[in-house]
Amino acid sequence: MTENEIATKIIGASIEVHKQLGPGLLESTYESCLIYELKELGLEVKHQLALPVVYKGVKLDAGYRIDMLVENKVIIEIKSVEALADIHTAQLLTYLKLKDLKLGLLINFNEVLLKNGIRRILNGFL
Repeated sequence: MTENEIATKIIGASIEVHKQLGPGLLESTYESCLIYELKELGLEVKHQLALPVVYKGVKLDAGYRIDMLVENKVIIEIKSVEALADIHTAQLLTYLKLKDLKLGLLINFNEVLLKNGIRRILNGFL
């Protein structure tokens, strides 16, 4: 399955979670529900995955955690904030670079219409 195919499934599952719960809950709630939906679709999901930083050839645990990694190809960063900020995009792009992956989805569930809270972040080209 390609990154784009996975992303399509993730967005569909995210919309389902948002339809059921609406905005205004904690990130951890949306994360748990989205994990459930993605696993129901048969996707492999790792969550709260430690992401070490390699500094001068040494792996260091700098406390970074990926919210979700789907099929070892797409990173999901979940937010429940008033508005997405540039720092959220930068955070996800950094995770993509550290993990050497191409595609990430930044999803802010604190939106009336979820489509307004989804950003597709590319590291290079797909």
